[in-house]
Amino acid sequence: MSYRNLLDEVKKGLPSPCYMLTSSDRFLHSEAVSLIRGMIPESELDFSFQSFDLLSSDQDKPSPDLIIDVLNTVPFFSGRKYVVVENFQKLPKKEMGKFAGYLTAPSESSILVLLYEGSPKKDFKEGLKGAKQISLDIRESDMPSWLVDKARSKDLSLTDEAARYLLAIIGPDLGMLSTEVEKLTLIGKKDVSLDDIKEIVEGKRAYGVFDLINALRNRNADEAFRIYGILRETEEPYILIGALNWQYAQMQGEGNSPAEQNYLYEVFSLLKNADAGIKTGSYYPLELLLAKLLKLSPKR
Repeated sequence: MSYRNLLDEVKKGLPSPCYMLTSSDRFLHSEAVSLIRGMIPESELDFSFQSFDLLSSDQDKPSPDLIIDVLNTVPFFSGRKYVVVENFQKLPKKEMGKFAGYLTAPSESSILVLLYEGSPKKDFKEGLKGAKQISLDIRESDMPSWLVDKARSKDLSLTDEAARYLLAIIGPDLGMLSTEVEKLTLIGKKDVSLDDIKEIVEGKRAYGVFDLINALRNRNADEAFRIYGILRETEEPYILIGALNWQYAQMQGEGNSPAEQNYLYEVFSLLKNADAGIKTGSYYPLELLLAKLLKLSPKR
């Protein structure tokens, strides 16, 4: 996991004079900045940390000369100064040489962190060979591990099973997953299990997602829509889709007959379409999903 490379560098105290952190998700840049700020004592932040944004208005946009002057200024305290440049991908090519020149003899008392959104262009890679380049992007298969690490940073112990459940019901949106981890800090427990998360997601209602699935598999329309009416009062549509997806996934296994496997394949196809409908603002995507699921027959 590339993000773990940054964690390793932070543990070592960011030993390189310059880093270029690339990511297609701005949330990971925010996470990186939080990690860096966490290295600095609170009383020294105003003097030892400075951030510039190349997407600022023309009037406020920092020039490379200004940024380099800040880097070369002796820190107020005895420690090092951390200078972050956001949206570095917006740097005009003609100004690349100024940063390249700085990196030939960087300040020993400053750390330059360049945040680049997307994949860096060839001229950025070649022009900034003095910077240690780290891609922060996290593959979906690595997200459960990232969630476990994120929880650990909040003094929580999250099981792998609980992390996979969170990913299944929330989806691969790192910002939303991070918000869910923050919610877990409020339950008053250090060790968080799958049951704890299910209770947060489903609450202590009379009915849960599993009851909804039973009604759907029994093709009981009245019961299914009654349970759905209760669930939608407390849950966002994407949470319900994720929870349905996770519960149906638990039914997959080697013991299923070909007919049952085909049934589940059709279910997942409908869930995928409903998820897309929610994201594009379609009319009543969940209600349409339930109607279609009720028509499927879970043959065994």
